[in-house]
Amino acid sequence: MDESDWDETLTAEVLAARYGVVAEVIEPVHMGTDTINRRVLTDDGLRLFVKQYPSMADLDAARNAWDMSEYCRAAKLPVPRVWPDMDDNLVTIARGSAWAVVDEAPGRVNMSAMTVPLAESIGAVMGRMHRVLAVYPLPGRVQRARWRTESVDDAVARCDTVIVRAVREGHHDLDQLGADIEQRREDLRGQVPRLRERLPEILVEQALHADLSRTNLITLADSVTGVIDFRCLTASPAWELGRAAFDPRTVATSTDWTACALAMVRAYREEHPSLPVREVRSCARIALLYMLSSLYGATTTEYGLPGAAETDLRRHWRERQIAIRRLLADLEDLEEALADVAADGDTP
Repeated sequence: MDESDWDETLTAEVLAARYGVVAEVIEPVHMGTDTINRRVLTDDGLRLFVKQYPSMADLDAARNAWDMSEYCRAAKLPVPRVWPDMDDNLVTIARGSAWAVVDEAPGRVNMSAMTVPLAESIGAVMGRMHRVLAVYPLPGRVQRARWRTESVDDAVARCDTVIVRAVREGHHDLDQLGADIEQRREDLRGQVPRLRERLPEILVEQALHADLSRTNLITLADSVTGVIDFRCLTASPAWELGRAAFDPRTVATSTDWTACALAMVRAYREEHPSLPVREVRSCARIALLYMLSSLYGATTTEYGLPGAAETDLRRHWRERQIAIRRLLADLEDLEEALADVAADGDTP
């Protein structure tokens, strides 16, 4: 029996023993780095998504994430149902691993730039989710905020580490990466201090999905049909809003990126008007600082990704580079437009 046959047999046995489900078709899904994922068609026509956790996984964090997912689904958000096992657990232990099973949402992950209608749908879903989660107990795990707290010297040192790793691993284009990293060093030293100066002194923090990016949104016909892969962290809503509104793929590849961002924020605001205006206004600045603080994708071999995923990660790095330059160039006008959208009769 080869490895793929063994994986199918293992998955089928777990589904039968712990969920009373008979798997008809099982296929691997090569996405994500934290879990082994499989798509399953049952004998009665149900489409399920199965996650198998590695042995070193933080299972308390996984359980908390699925609890938050079910909480949001109960609030009528488009979140796929998590299946309880025979003992009513959302994470089951079987055959030496932890597992979770969810319904497969209709649609797909949108790998292209956003359209304005899709941005509006994302904004509305996010606004409702933030409003619902505002009363959810604060998770003990907190989203790291390097973009606000890391010293410039430490960030520059991380840039140096990237170059060392790239040389050691034989990066495919060292000249281009060297130019990118030198630009990042300049931005960290010259831009980050002034960008931080105009942030609100205190940001609202609450329970959040904490990874509400395009890779965790299932869409169909410009509408969000599923929110997946909750992280369940305490974080800033303005950070999550900015990260989604200024998605690097959209900023880097679409002439409508500003319209998409403002449409998302407007829809968000209609669903969640209580986030302070000053924080809504700052979401572009926060998104920019977040991009500047991240070196994810500068090198790729350390993640052991399949070929297509590694290519997409390299593309993500290039798009972030473009997005940073565009946000820096347009930040003042963006913040004025965001303030207009956010105010809408409110008092900052």
